[in-house]
Amino acid sequence: MTATRPSSVQGKTIIITGGSRGLGAAIAQVLGEEGAQLVIADIALERAEDRVAVLAESGIKALAMPLDVGNDDDVRKVVTAAREKFGRLDAVVNNAAIDITVPVAELSCSDWERIVQTNLTGPFLMAKHAAAVMGAKGANGQGGGHIINIASTAAKRAWPNASAYHATKWGLLGLSHALHAELRPQGIKVTAVVAGGMRTPFLLDRFPDIDPGVLQDPLNVARAVHFALTQPDETVVPEITVLPMRETSWP
Repeated sequence: MTATRPSSVQGKTIIITGGSRGLGAAIAQVLGEEGAQLVIADIALERAEDRVAVLAESGIKALAMPLDVGNDDDVRKVVTAAREKFGRLDAVVNNAAIDITVPVAELSCSDWERIVQTNLTGPFLMAKHAAAVMGAKGANGQGGGHIINIASTAAKRAWPNASAYHATKWGLLGLSHALHAELRPQGIKVTAVVAGGMRTPFLLDRFPDIDPGVLQDPLNVARAVHFALTQPDETVVPEITVLPMRETSWP
């Protein structure tokens, strides 16, 4: 029996939300080095442009786009720009996320809504509009594409002062599995990446007392994203968990 060969991201167009720094930047580096064409979509356009310039130094093709993931018009524009710039759209990495670390009694309704809009509505909108493009049948009579949702161990456990973050990450994991079931007939793969703590600004800027030694390099999670994206066409990984060895609060 002949073994099926892994796929490749060479020449594929991939949108990365929140791609200017942290895990998003690591994913861009890993996928770009493997030949992917990238759209670095971020609410901070100048930071996205700086990231594109860094990638260009390594010969990586990338486009910076402003994006508020919770804004339907912004999402439409990014999906359209990706196709116009590179002629195709093959994958989306829903990485953008925020958190406000306060007790529920101090969490305002506006902050709750902002977290939900970014962490859950954003991936829904990206998946909806990207799937409409990726699922369109080509000459082979089939659609295709891949949606990667960056979840968190916050989708499987809970700690104090992060109620909105937990609600959105549990919701994102559920959304991811629902999309996996719904989009398979269109040839679209969906993967949730459950990531443990990483040495990124998301944690280090907010928790200055945290021990970086118990966290993992975001490049390790980025390589797991690459692994999911490069499975043979006949195989999909619906969920993958990537943990730091020293993260003792998670089994």
